Amino acid sequence: MTTDHDAILKALAHPVRRAMLAWLKEPERHFSAQAHPLEMGVCAGSFERCGLSQSTVSAHLAVLAASGLVTTRKVGPYVFYARNEAAIAAFRSSLHDL
Repeated sequence: MTTDHDAILKALAHPVRRAMLAWLKEPERHFSAQAHPLEMGVCAGSFERCGLSQSTVSAHLAVLAASGLVTTRKVGPYVFYARNEAAIAAFRSSLHDL
């Protein structure tokens, strides 16, 4: 797995995106009201807790997805997001090489 440090650092540079990753670490705690099973991931619409517009939330999630820190799964009109633990671990491990 190749780690794109620049994309990941850009994704981690914004506090909202760091909060999103933290929430995704414990979806049962932060998204328990989601109608869909959390095993599918967290629906983009469930991130209203940010207090941001849906388009801004979607833009933040797109940056996280482009960096590889989250995975996406499209089901009908919905997009679900989950942490990519393998990519996060690879990035953390690669920091020793910098």
